[in-house]
Order: sequence, then structure tokens, then C-alpha cells
Amino acid sequence: MNRRTFLSLPLDVLVQSAFAATAATARPRRSSQTNLASVGGPRFDLAALERARVVAAADRYLQQAPVTITATSSPRSAGGRHDFFSEADYWWPDPENPGGPYIQRDGMTNPGNFVEHRRAMVRLSLHVPALAAAWKLTRDRRYAAHAARHARAWFIDRATQMNPNLLYSQAIQGRVTGRGVGIIDTIHLVEVARALAVLDDSGALSAGDRSGIREWFSQYLTWMTTHQYGIDEREARNNHGTCWVMQVAEFARYTKNDSLTAFCRDRYKTVLVPNQVAADGSFPEELRRTKPYGYSLFNLEAVAGLCQFLSTGYDNLWSFTLPDGRGIRKAMEFLYPYLADKSKWPYKPDVQAWEGWPVRQPCLLFAGLAFTEPKYLELWKRLPPDPTNEEVQSNVALTQPLLWLK
Repeated sequence: MNRRTFLSLPLDVLVQSAFAATAATARPRRSSQTNLASVGGPRFDLAALERARVVAAADRYLQQAPVTITATSSPRSAGGRHDFFSEADYWWPDPENPGGPYIQRDGMTNPGNFVEHRRAMVRLSLHVPALAAAWKLTRDRRYAAHAARHARAWFIDRATQMNPNLLYSQAIQGRVTGRGVGIIDTIHLVEVARALAVLDDSGALSAGDRSGIREWFSQYLTWMTTHQYGIDEREARNNHGTCWVMQVAEFARYTKNDSLTAFCRDRYKTVLVPNQVAADGSFPEELRRTKPYGYSLFNLEAVAGLCQFLSTGYDNLWSFTLPDGRGIRKAMEFLYPYLADKSKWPYKPDVQAWEGWPVRQPCLLFAGLAFTEPKYLELWKRLPPDPTNEEVQSNVALTQPLLWLK
């Protein structure tokens, strides 16, 4: 079967093929998950480095009640009270036709867009992972119990839960009520899913709660792998395609869907790296945008995240390269100099949020440990850990590395 034929197959066939290939090559080896005691030297103690930041954030969040999408609504949404709604960032009212369809201004976010559901989800993605990380560090059940309140509100409580789909995300007034590209809005659930898995043995969630939350993620996973919006997003050749795989991979892990996990591991090697990484390690589809720096970092974070939580003892994505050398190592080598010194960036600066980058990018930590590269780790420690720029904050999906490393 040639590659073109393979990539055109339906998702269920692709999943079966990828799972069979993974099973056939599996070996009972020790997991490649990073052991912090053996990498980075005795001075690199992640728990010690992160403790004050994590606990301080978790203590603040203990004072704040859950807020879900049902707290706000927009008359422009075609959905109901429990449907997530957002509007396409770069689409604006047409000055020459105020009542007509919106027009595009790439890279320039329309401040009149409805953003409250996004803000609620970003808030969830900050609170629950921080609370879970604090529980992991301290075993103080207050943190786990409060994280559980958020989870029940978002995924179980019928009065406040979100429907497990994104039918109305990234709408464009006068054009569409929702789009496949809107699936990128739930990148902020990736770390929430990991946090909830960490809380499984905390006792804060009952067996029924854990089952109900996993059922929500299972339903969402089914929707985003079978609905046309999800299929459209899967086939995107830029950061949208990467983030689709990142979400499916983590939600599949959380719901124990091994076939989809295998599919994501295979797709990283057969689609994402071949289609997105150039010979010099750059991401051409991101560089051509009006925010090339931020988009390049955003895509690199998703690629590094995939390597971090899809790698196994028998299939280490950190060491995977195409015959011509393209892979995550090459991508890190391309972007590292501009993380270390943004003034050296050889392309146009981003039209928005240029001053907000870079922050403490997880790719530096993950790759620094995977490649035993001290300069990545040192830069990670120096960069600001908690962005306050809303545009930057909305593009950082992983904020609690303690949840991703043993």
C-alpha cells in the first residue's frame, strides 16, 4: 500500500493499521519516561524548583469557585447554554457593509469577539493542573478536593456541564456557525485530563465521578475523530493538525483508548514530521503567517508535548528522525537560538503579542531532559513561568511540568 492510499483511508481503518503496527513492534522494555534523579544532575530538582510557584498558585485558587461556560452566553451563538462558543480571532465587521459578513484581518484579533467561554476554559486549565500539582507535592487533600469541584462542574453536573463537542467554536458572523479549526480551543483540556488522572488516587473523586468524567472525554474523543469538523482539523497541515493529534493522544490515554494512542504515535511519524518540518528544522506553515514567532513556538510546544507523552520504551519519538534528519531535535535546534535571544529572529516580528514571548516554554524542559542538554534546562529556568499577556496565555497549553514528569 503506498503512502497516498494509506493517508486517504477512513479513520477507523487508519487506527486499526497503526495499532497493529505498534503491537507488532512492541517489546517489554522499561518506559522511557524521564527520571529526574538521573538526568540534569543533582542540582536539577524540578519539585524544589516548582514548589513555591505551584503552592502559591494553588492557595490562591482555593479561594475561587468553579466557573463554567454556563455562566455567560452570547446572542450570536447558534448553540444553547451548554454549548461552548467562540468567534474566529481574525475576522472583523466590514466597515463598508456593517450588517454583512465579517472580513478577515490575519493576525489581528478582533476585541469585539465573544471570548468568555475561552477565558473560562483557560481558567480551568490554570486552576485544576495547579491544584493537582500542589496535591502531588504536598498530599494536602484540600487541593485535590477543590480540583474535583471544578471537574464535577464542567463534566458531570447537569446544571453547569459543557456539552462534549465544539459545534459552535470559531464561528464567523454572517458566514459559519462553527468550524473545524475551532477544535484548537480545547487544547486547554489536555493538561486538565492529565491532572485528573494524577488525582485518581487522591480520593477526591468517587468511582462514579471518575467514570462520568472519563465518559465525557470519551464522548468528546468520539466526536472529534468522527465529525467532519474533526476530520477537517486532523488534515490541517499546520499547528491545527498538530494540536488535533496532541488532544486525541492525551484524551485517548486518559480514557484508555489504546488504538487511538497508537494511531497518534504513527501519525506523528508519518504525517506531522514529514509535512511540517523543513530541512533546517523550521515550520514553514507557521513562518508564513503574520505571527511567525508565536506560531512557531506554539507548534513546537505541541510537537514536544507529543514526544513527551507518546514516547515509550519501544518507540521513543524524541529519537525519531526521517532519513534526511528531520525530527524534534532538528526543530529544537532551529528555534533555540531565538528563544535564547529573540533579537536574532531573522523574520518579521509578530503583529501582535510580540513583546510577550518567550515564556518558560515546556519544550525546553522536556527536550533538555530527553537530550541531556543543559543549555535548554538553564534557559527554561530563566524564562518567566506565568505569562500575563492574554494572547500568550491562550497559546500555552502546558503549565505544570510536574504532571508530565516522574
